[in-house]
This record gives sequence, structure tokens and C-alpha cells, in this order.
Amino acid sequence: MRPRSGRYARAGPAGEGCVRIPPLYAGPRRRPGPQVTGRVPVDVPSGHAVAVRRPTAPVHAVTAAAEGVFGPDDLDGLCDHIAARGYATLRGAIGEEELSAAEEELVVAQERLVAGALDDRHATAVLDDPDATVDGARFAHYVCFATVASARADALVHLAPLVDVNRRVLGPQAWLLDYEQFGVVYQDARPGPGSGYSRIGWHTDHQSGPHLDVWPGLAFTIHFDPTSPANGFLRVLPGSHRGGTGGLPAGFERVPGEIAVYQERGDVLFHHADLWHSAARATAEGVPAVRRHLRGSWHGGARLDVGHGTDDFVKNAAR
Repeated sequence: MRPRSGRYARAGPAGEGCVRIPPLYAGPRRRPGPQVTGRVPVDVPSGHAVAVRRPTAPVHAVTAAAEGVFGPDDLDGLCDHIAARGYATLRGAIGEEELSAAEEELVVAQERLVAGALDDRHATAVLDDPDATVDGARFAHYVCFATVASARADALVHLAPLVDVNRRVLGPQAWLLDYEQFGVVYQDARPGPGSGYSRIGWHTDHQSGPHLDVWPGLAFTIHFDPTSPANGFLRVLPGSHRGGTGGLPAGFERVPGEIAVYQERGDVLFHHADLWHSAARATAEGVPAVRRHLRGSWHGGARLDVGHGTDDFVKNAAR
């Protein structure tokens, strides 16, 4: 498909091959360096203005005893916390070298998408605003099928601890939704007058496709930026995954019992598809307000057919 240089297209069917499910405890999948950058060329056509922030110096995680945070050596405790509270954070499973490598490739993919040099399947007019701008330049808040655009991102989502958690929670039949709908997405949230993505209202992931047979589901978010009130953070209602959606606000209201879930660079946040959650807008401006992450989901039900597309996707969360 010829890359489009104008408005972003709606993310369509992947249409590529079969679904690959890595074996349990398979460990990180490694590729020789020269083959990695071949999937994401670093050239951007001249004459195209891009407003994508390049990674700056690494921000080292601040390790602290926090409720719901577990290391790779306590996946039992992490999975128990998901079962009881609906979410949990895995800390220490991703090294800085592999995180930075994926980050660099994803930033390049984002730049290429804005410049019209990346295939249309990586864009979305469903989740993103095709007319979004940052600092006066066209901007893409989402890169769909990010694990196709970046081999290093693909390696991250298949790290053994991440695969293990999903299969412990959902069962050995669990599968990764990386080939259909939007795939695994790279998200870049930031405020501003032209921004198309800075916050998300209360919702559950299940609401995006209540008619589908893919459930149950477990979402994961790999964080490139630590989160805080300055750049936004996740709000959750612990335990809400064990009930329904009665009383779930349609916007950004305060929910009794809700908590803020802050993340460090390299943290992986898991949350159940039925958990009530919302993303708060940044209070800072400029680079300190940027919040970037890689997000996808595993499912324990029936697989989506290749070619399913996004026509029946329910965009239920306020923006």
C-alpha cells in the first residue's frame, strides 16, 4: 500500500499471515542488530515538519515500597493482586538498554507516520484526531500496529515475565491482540490547543466490544515516561472489575474510592478489561507534560478473524 501524505486513514485489517503465540517461558526474542532498523527506516522526507519529542537522557526509576508493585520474582503476588484489585505493576522486568532501543524505534515510526512515510495501517482516525497539531505542526498521538513498525517493541511485549503474567491470569490459551483492530499501539499523550489526545474519561476496555467473544482480557502498558500530575496518570477504582458498570461516570468525575496509579520509567502496568479506569490530563506544559507508553492486550476468549477491522469498535470513553 502506498503511504498517504495527507489525512490519517482509519486503521484497517492487518491482513498479514497467522497469529504467532510465543511458548510459555520462552524468554526474550532476540534479533541481530542490522535486521532491526531495516523494519523502521530512519529517513524522513524533507519538507515535512514534525513535532515529535526525541528521547532525552534516561529517567531512572525511583524504587519505593508501593501497594500493587511487584518484581519479576513475585509474579504470584502480582497475579493475586490483579485478581483482587484489578490491576498491578511489574517493576524491574525491562532493562534500560532494551527499553531505550524500543523507544528510539517508536519515535522514528511516529515521525515517519506524521511525514506520510509510514503505511496507512499505522494511523487511526478512530482513536486519534487526523487534524491534531502540536506547536503548530501536524502530530500523531497514536502509532497502531507498533510491534510491526518496531522489532524492538515487539521484543518488549514478548518478554517472558509479561507473557507469563498474561497466561497465569487468562489461562494457557491466552493470545496477544497484535494483528487486528489497532494492534499494540504506541501512545503519546500531551496537552495543548491542537492536541487530539491528552486524557480519557472513565470506561472499561470491555465496553469497546461487548458483543465480541474475545473476553476476558488483560491490558498491559509499558511506560517510557514516569507518570505524575505533571504529565498525567491513570485513575482506577480498585476491585471494580468484579462488578458491573452500573454507576460508571460518562466523563471525568471523581469516583469514591478511586486511586492514582503512578508509574516509573520501564514499569509495566496490567489491568483487567472490566476495571474502571480513566487517564488524567497533564498539568504541566511542553516536554514535562509528555506521557508516552506502549499499550496492548491479551485475551482468553475466541480469537478475532484476520480482517475483522475496526468498524464495530465502540469508542465509549470521553476525551
